[in-house]
Amino acid sequence: MTTQSIAPESAAPAAVPSLIHQPASFVERLDLSRMFPSMQPLEVELGAGDGSFLVQWARVNPGRNFIGVERLLGRLRKIDRKGRRAGLTNLRALRIEAGYGIEYLLPPGATQALHVYFPDPWPKKKHRRRRLINARFTEVAARALAPGGVVYLRTDDADYFAHMTEVFNANASFRPVPTPENLSAVVTDFEREFNARGIPTLRAAYQLA
Repeated sequence: MTTQSIAPESAAPAAVPSLIHQPASFVERLDLSRMFPSMQPLEVELGAGDGSFLVQWARVNPGRNFIGVERLLGRLRKIDRKGRRAGLTNLRALRIEAGYGIEYLLPPGATQALHVYFPDPWPKKKHRRRRLINARFTEVAARALAPGGVVYLRTDDADYFAHMTEVFNANASFRPVPTPENLSAVVTDFEREFNARGIPTLRAAYQLA
């Protein structure tokens, strides 16, 4: 974790401020009122990749604010470039590990939706402890979500999908709900690639009771 200045990608419009948010502290909760021009319902994507999903979703939902959490700087800069080119003021990008960000930086109860799409499945048994989605994640998500908030999940890995649904079904704070069709229609970069190769998307959604 670092507070070092991150220069925006030069290809983005110079007159538009960077969408990459640099917190004053990585041990205090984010001040959402300072991150966005106006306070609106918040959605967060954990592992936002190149922003292919988040920029599209933020564009068609101007009445909501969005944070894309991403660890890799190159991907973060792509989110910044795409968001600024689209003229989005309701989007911010945050460079942090997804697990740390949701547990320690997001204010409790502030998030209407968490999007977790195609996280690393860590297919080898000895590596599965590194998976983002586990029983503890469901507890952390429950604290981050506002009442009635939803966790949206997507993956191409059948084993990971079974694990995701198992841990959320085991948490009495959540109930399964359908994924809205308009949300399913907005795909990620990985999803587009997988679908082109004939690999289906596995989806699940869980609402906080």
